[in-house]
Amino acid sequence: MLKGKLLFICGSLNQTTMMHEISKHFDDYECMFTPYYADGFVELLRKLDLLDFTILGGRFKEQTLEYLYSNNLQIDYKGLTGYYDLVFTCSDLIVPKNIRKSKIILVQEGMTDPENFMYYLVKYLYLPRYLASTSTQGLSKLYHKFCVASEGYKNLFIHKGVKEDKIIVTGIPNFDNAKKFTKNNFPFKHFVLAATSDARETFKYENRKKFIQKVLDIANGRQVIFKLHPNENYVRAIKEINKYAPKALVLTNGSINEMIANCDVLITKYSSVVYVGMALGKEVYSDFCLKKLKELLPTQNGGLSANNIAQVGRDLLGEKSISSSIKQYEFNLQVT
Repeated sequence: MLKGKLLFICGSLNQTTMMHEISKHFDDYECMFTPYYADGFVELLRKLDLLDFTILGGRFKEQTLEYLYSNNLQIDYKGLTGYYDLVFTCSDLIVPKNIRKSKIILVQEGMTDPENFMYYLVKYLYLPRYLASTSTQGLSKLYHKFCVASEGYKNLFIHKGVKEDKIIVTGIPNFDNAKKFTKNNFPFKHFVLAATSDARETFKYENRKKFIQKVLDIANGRQVIFKLHPNENYVRAIKEINKYAPKALVLTNGSINEMIANCDVLITKYSSVVYVGMALGKEVYSDFCLKKLKELLPTQNGGLSANNIAQVGRDLLGEKSISSSIKQYEFNLQVT
């Protein structure tokens, strides 16, 4: 007999795979999945197809549903089948009303956006959090526990105003075991990899010509591969790269983590994939301060993060305390 019902709210493919990994540690519960969703005015905008550039729709939602179906996961869109004992989500920029009576665990999805002017407007004028994107992750305070990637991120979220007793450093799936990506079948090696962004698709400024030239300058004659962001306008991006870097290879699919494992140099703007490069000791470039990124680098625990997060969930559900698990985890880090 199953102990209860759990809902896993997905989003981007990265968020969706993280939720799936966590769910694998709950065989004794009914696990349901849903694409990211909203209610009220934001839901109206989604229905009008005005939010297809976000994880609420468009390519993000399509990829999520494709993943859920291909992995035979049970779908409960918008969590409408009834009360859930526990809800996992990778974003609290929107917290739907129908989950607010459940226990909620927020899981850090990756890198957060910088604290720009909009971040401070949202924080101090109480504007909708999604206006400042992921820079406001954790600020809803509508969750019970917040599982984060590292001690560095714990300190960052405390600085932003998240209560320390809500934060648990568990590591996060997809970023906690970079070494596993070194075993791959990607055919190229010793190249310069440029991971593009979807800044323009999300109404932010980017000088793509300048970025391409920066990549070519760093490459200094070496082979260049551009991996396009999954939310990017592929036709436009390929046309630009072919114009300014005609000898470069452009890829629209494939595992970027495996590409990073095989490259010599990784160049990004504001992407979480920079952490994979740093964990593997690659030469990396980012629009973020590299010194700060080193402080925030997700804990490399050999893939234990999903289990750690699941233990936080079981603790909230009134099961065995996680304290012994965390101690063992810390001991393992010291002796490896």
